[in-house]
This record gives sequence, C-alpha cells and structure tokens, in this order.
Amino acid sequence: MTTQLAEEDLQALGAAVRALEGESFASRLANLVGRQVQAAGRAMPSAARKMVAAASERALTAALRLAIKTIDHKAPPRAEIRLHKAMAAASGAAGGAFGLAAIAVELPISTTIMLRSIAQIARAEGEDLGRPEAALACVEVFALGGDATGEAVLEGEYFAIRSALAKTVSDSARFIVQSGLGGETAPILVRLVTQIAARFGVVVSEKLAAQAIPVIGAVGGAAVNVAFTDHFQAMARGHFTVRRLERRYGAEAVRFEYDRLRHQLTQRRRLDA
Repeated sequence: MTTQLAEEDLQALGAAVRALEGESFASRLANLVGRQVQAAGRAMPSAARKMVAAASERALTAALRLAIKTIDHKAPPRAEIRLHKAMAAASGAAGGAFGLAAIAVELPISTTIMLRSIAQIARAEGEDLGRPEAALACVEVFALGGDATGEAVLEGEYFAIRSALAKTVSDSARFIVQSGLGGETAPILVRLVTQIAARFGVVVSEKLAAQAIPVIGAVGGAAVNVAFTDHFQAMARGHFTVRRLERRYGAEAVRFEYDRLRHQLTQRRRLDA
C-alpha cells in the first residue's frame, strides 16, 4: 500500500514537478532574447563546443572541490538568493562584454556562486551537508539543467537522470568516506564530473549563444546570467524538495505521486497547446 502524502507535502511536490519538468533553460532564453538564440546555439562551431566542454569540466571540478570542503562545515539554513543573483549578474556582465574568450574565467566564478546558493537551498530542505552523499547531491543539480547529446531519451526525466548518476554518486561518496577529503582528482570523482559536465555543457552552450548575440552586450550578459542562476536554483529547490519528501515518506511513495503529478502536467500542456 502506497503511503499517502500530507496535503502540504503534495503541494510542495507539485511545485517540484513544475520546476524539474517545466520550462527549459532554452525556453527561458527565448523569452528573454528571442528565438534566434536557438539557431545561434546550433550554429556554434566545433572548436567553440570543445572549449565549452573543457570549461564546463573545469568549472564542475572547482564546484566539486567546494562541495567536498563543505563537509563538516555547517551553516545556518538561509538561502541568500538575491545576493547570489547579484553576484551572478556581475560575472555575467563580464561574459557578455568579452564573449567566448571570458568563459575560462567567468564560468568557474558563476558556477561556484551557484554551488553556494544550491548548498544553502539544500540546507533549507533539511540536508546534512556533513554527509558526502548530500554534498555531492549539490553538484548533481548541474546535471538536471540539460541533457547530453544523444541522450534525448532522458529529456524531462528527472528520475532517469538521477538513476543514470546514482552509482557514480554512491561510489564517489564511498570513496570520500574511505579516502578523506583530498582526492578530488580520483578516477571515480573525475567520472562524476564528466557525466555531469555532458549535460551542464548543453546549458552553458545555450547561455553563451545568447550572450554572443550582438545586441546583448554586458547588460544583456548580466540578465542571461541571472536567468542561468534562476534556472539552477529552481532545479535545486525541486531536487531537494523531492529528497526531503523521500526521507519522510520513502522513495516509492514519492515516485508514485511524482509520476502522477507529472502526468497531469503533461496533460494540461497538451490541452493548452
């Protein structure tokens, strides 16, 4: 028999479903700067894509290092969302002004800012970031923002993405417990970064395509980075809401209700189309 969720928790789960299965980052950008951003993203040359992939892995490696350092360092469960948006806007202004050339500097900064915000959201949802698995779940959020090329089967499938990462996250957490906090270059952690970067890089490419539009510039670059931060904060709130409810009701009960709510959301979209 499936455990029934309390009404307030059902509402929280519904909000999580809308966040995790809702508007894509590409759609956010299209609303912000116009549909031409999608064509610009598809037209990005292979050399630029390789640069994005390398920068994404470096940024996530830095985020992983920060996540590991948060273990055993607790902070009040207060999410300073506005501060992190302002900081992201400042780094995005640099990205808008200097374009692709700035990615090696700007992306690690904006990713680190977002990781701090994600960690605070996690704490607000009751996560104990003294546990390696919970700290790694913060980095896992960056995989929820986009799908790797050739993995469109996972599009919109929050639980499928979690399942794809589950073993690597579990093995990475076990490695940290056994080997301590100084091994972020260990093969299992490198593999985790690579898996997440494959999806994160898609969103980074979309962001850069928007910032590369000639009329965007520094001011528009800041707005794009705010949207970038908004997107991953929404992913984090949804992700850690689901995890909080799983701790309370069990994974099976939450998955049952999640799938039901997701089906309802899909049906409404079809009716509205």
